[in-house]
Amino acid sequence: MYSADSTSTQGATAVQQAVQDTAHANVSLHPSQVLKKLPRDATPWQQDSAIQASIHIENTHLSTRPDTLHLPGQDKGKSYKDISIPLYYKESFFSKDSLYHPEIIAGRYGVAGDPVPYTIKGDNIITAMLLGGFILALIAFANSRRFIFMQARNFFLESCESRNEMTETTSEYRFQFFFLLQACLLLSVIAFIYTQDRIADTFVLESQYHLIAIFFGSFSAYFIIKMMLQTFVNWVFFDSRSSSRWFNSSLFITSTESIAIFPLVMLMSYFDLSTQNAITYMAIVIISVKILSFYKCLIIFFKRNAVFSQIFLYFCALEIMPLLLLYGTLATIIDYLKINF
Repeated sequence: MYSADSTSTQGATAVQQAVQDTAHANVSLHPSQVLKKLPRDATPWQQDSAIQASIHIENTHLSTRPDTLHLPGQDKGKSYKDISIPLYYKESFFSKDSLYHPEIIAGRYGVAGDPVPYTIKGDNIITAMLLGGFILALIAFANSRRFIFMQARNFFLESCESRNEMTETTSEYRFQFFFLLQACLLLSVIAFIYTQDRIADTFVLESQYHLIAIFFGSFSAYFIIKMMLQTFVNWVFFDSRSSSRWFNSSLFITSTESIAIFPLVMLMSYFDLSTQNAITYMAIVIISVKILSFYKCLIIFFKRNAVFSQIFLYFCALEIMPLLLLYGTLATIIDYLKINF
């Protein structure tokens, strides 16, 4: 049998005696007064017990006297415990104010500023697409520059049949079709910038990318339908060799148009080129492209024919009319999608 530590036993007995004296006191002591009565080696738990024992909670009874603080001539006030009273008796004017409820997230105080308008230069997706298109165009030019220089050199020459036959590989066709798709994208961006600046800047669409995608689909359909119509007419009225030469020339002209309008998109997007100057630049590009198409059509199809009026019918039906149809389609789409205030 081991004997207990007399020192610790005496300290615990002293603490218990102090706690009992504090509990039997008739007056509530201050916590500092309670702690002075405890031994110096009292643990925090013993100090807490002694302080709680010194606090005397008295029973409080609510007053049963009637409320007389009402206006003269008015009925006496009703108790908030009465569930039959209307809600406005229980809630005050400031009861739902966010200043009285810090747990509720309040709105922003002050006057809201004007939102920053959308611009192409601040759009990371469009910028990445344009930068990627520029890099791919450089790669395409580096891989097919010999073919491009040869076709540019022979474009204005009335050469013999052996020189006119140019063999094109699959990669060269692929690069030209890439330039065709790039032309559709660049024209879509130009149409979007022009629409926002001259027509409207709010549409029923959720995002500006949807409008650019609609423009891209419209321009892609324009080039596809025009090539299909030209291929069908050339297959009916002309020989296959002339049709093949015209198809290659048309792809080369479209590729040249894509390269020509790329600086315009850069100037409009990142250097704030005015819309009037952009329209002038675009008009010059379109007129130049149509003149080159008219010249190549004359050289390939109608040079040996005695009736020169056929070329105007051919050119108006397969070059001018699709362009006017594209303009009308874009105008209808914009008028249908914009929000009229």
